[in-house]
Amino acid sequence: MSENVLTAGNMKLLAGSLCLDFANTANWHKSEQPVELLTSYDELIDWSRHAGVLNEQESDQLLSQASANPSDAEAVRAQAVELREAIYRIFASIANDERPDVEDLELLNGALGPALANARIVEGQDGFTWDWAGDEISLDRMLWPVARSAAELLASAQLNRARQCADEKCGWLFLDMSRNRSRRWCSMEYCGNRNKARNYYHRHQAAS
Repeated sequence: MSENVLTAGNMKLLAGSLCLDFANTANWHKSEQPVELLTSYDELIDWSRHAGVLNEQESDQLLSQASANPSDAEAVRAQAVELREAIYRIFASIANDERPDVEDLELLNGALGPALANARIVEGQDGFTWDWAGDEISLDRMLWPVARSAAELLASAQLNRARQCADEKCGWLFLDMSRNRSRRWCSMEYCGNRNKARNYYHRHQAAS
C-alpha cells in the first residue's frame, strides 16, 4: 500500500482476486482510521473501470443514470461499502485462521441474489465465458461480479492462500501464490520496503 494519495481509479490491483482488490478500496484498512476510496458513486465507477468490471460504454451509461438519480446512486455506493466491509472481514478472518461472522456471510449471500440471477454463459471466439444479462444500466451491476468472485474464492482450493498484509496498519488482502507461501506484504514496493527500513532503523538504534 502506497504512502502516496490513492484513488479508487489508480490504486494498485495486487490482490490476485477481484473480490480482494475490491476489499482493498480502503487505505490503511487495518488502522483505527481507514481512508475511504469509494467516496462517491463516480469513484465506484472509476474503480470498476480500473478493475475491468465495466467497460467505457457501460461506465458512461451508469454515470448518466446516476446523474439522473443521485439518491439511488448514493444508496448503491453505501451498499458497495457495506459489501466491501463484509468481504474484507470474511477474508481477513480466514487469513488469520478465524471463522467469519455469520452476519457477514449472510450479507454476501444477499448480494449473490442479483449476481446469480443475472449471470449467464456466452460463447465467444475463444470459447465460453461469463457475461451478464438484465438491465445494462442497473446502478449496482458492478457489484454482481464482485459478489460472485467472493463466493467462488470461498469455495475454491485457493482459499488457504488468502493473506493479510503483515504491516500493522495496512491490512490489505491478497492471495499468496508464492511457491513456499512466504509472502508477507501486500507489496515489497510498499509495505515490504517500508517495514524493512523501519526494522533496520530499530536494530541500528538498539546496537548504538
